[in-house]
Amino acid sequence: MTDDGTADTLAAMGPRLRTARERHGATLTGVSRATGISLSTLSRIETGRRKPTLEVLLQLAKAYGVSLDELAGTAPAAATGPRAPVPPRSGGDKAVLPLTRYVGGLHAHKHVLPAVDAPPARPRQVSHDGYEWLCVLYGRLWLALGEQDLVLSAGDVAEFDTRTAHGVANAGPGGPVEYLIMFGPQGERLRPRTPTPDRGTR
Repeated sequence: MTDDGTADTLAAMGPRLRTARERHGATLTGVSRATGISLSTLSRIETGRRKPTLEVLLQLAKAYGVSLDELAGTAPAAATGPRAPVPPRSGGDKAVLPLTRYVGGLHAHKHVLPAVDAPPARPRQVSHDGYEWLCVLYGRLWLALGEQDLVLSAGDVAEFDTRTAHGVANAGPGGPVEYLIMFGPQGERLRPRTPTPDRGTR
């Protein structure tokens, strides 16, 4: 690998680590307690202000359930391509299909929640930096956003600052729920573009 390639890999490591942590449902504070790595070190690594050592990378890869190849962006295409589902996390009751390669900017995922036989408890909420756009494809999704409780159906869209405590669950009982997420870890947002009407027509 050339020096330029190494620099690019290290520059992308912070966003990949942050995405891996958020997909795992962990906070910086929780990771710090579990690994013994200081909160300031974790924050500086994720924001690119500090290069992670191999020891730190090994600890974080184990904590997030990912490989070093995934963090470096060098995993084989069959393991990282859009058709390769990610092993279920956070209790094994949700499947996550990554649709982007996590090099920076907006990240896209498809999530599938299994069917439930009874009404669920209110979703566990988390908060972190970033901005999220969520679109339900199938089923009914319970979105707990701060003090609000929303039930979204196919075609419904929600967007919110992820510093607001949030969580989701299958609103069941019934079938599974499928939804898309576009997540901007640095607060990036979707930019709607619509054609400008011709001023010469009415």
